[in-house]
Amino acid sequence: MTYTFVGLLTGLLLALAGIMGGFGGFVLALFLGAIGLAIGAHFDGRLDLTSLLRSRGRG
Repeated sequence: MTYTFVGLLTGLLLALAGIMGGFGGFVLALFLGAIGLAIGAHFDGRLDLTSLLRSRGRG
């Protein structure tokens, strides 16, 4: 699957979210898409989220 195809699919899904859910649905779709992008980049090894998810020791 190429990045062009993924971009096309993402654009179509965001358009559907905007049509079906209005502006609130569009913003929610963008927010959830950004979370999915971050998780996917983490699993691909392009982004390190362990520092954000690791608990910090106190004291």
